Amino acid sequence: MPTSDEIDTPRGPAGITTDLPDRPATALLVLGHGAGGSIDAPDLLAVRDASVAAGLAVVRVTQPYRVAGRRAPAPAGHLDEAWTAVLAVLRDRHADVPSVLVGGRSSGARVACRTAGAVGAVGVVALAFPLHPPGRPERSRAAELATGLPTLVVNGDRDPFGTPEPSPAVQVVSRPGETHDLRRDPAGTAGVVRDWLRARGWTAD
Repeated sequence: MPTSDEIDTPRGPAGITTDLPDRPATALLVLGHGAGGSIDAPDLLAVRDASVAAGLAVVRVTQPYRVAGRRAPAPAGHLDEAWTAVLAVLRDRHADVPSVLVGGRSSGARVACRTAGAVGAVGVVALAFPLHPPGRPERSRAAELATGLPTLVVNGDRDPFGTPEPSPAVQVVSRPGETHDLRRDPAGTAGVVRDWLRARGWTAD
């Protein structure tokens, strides 16, 4: 069963929901939500389930602005500051876990990418990475993916926010028939993530 609590950050308390495997965790995967969404998005729940079954501990983080009841996202700097503070606490809480991975969907994926180096992550899982605002391909956010870390991007082939191009460190999987919410086949999306984690030795099987 998941456990929930809060962690104080410079931007207010963040919500923390933790799911542990039934054996010593092989890695810690920390996931953030989309801009106006929650940690109960179908793709996040499916990735949680698949990752815990594969031996990872999974923490889903609710940003302080959502804990405070606001839907409009905080500025990027505030999101990154709160996320970094949460990761510092989580690293202490799970000091016995050998590797920390970060990720999330949409806005949460961007936060994870921007801060991955600072928090000492070994990899990034980016669900529905919003490459650009709809209809504005000239406003690309591709540079945020250039973390130098192994990164998995899972986007729908009908996502109006676009899909990034792969690079040596960035694997991109385009899910057929999916839009930005990745709701059509969450289990399939989670399977892609599980296989990527397994190929890099971050699972127990």
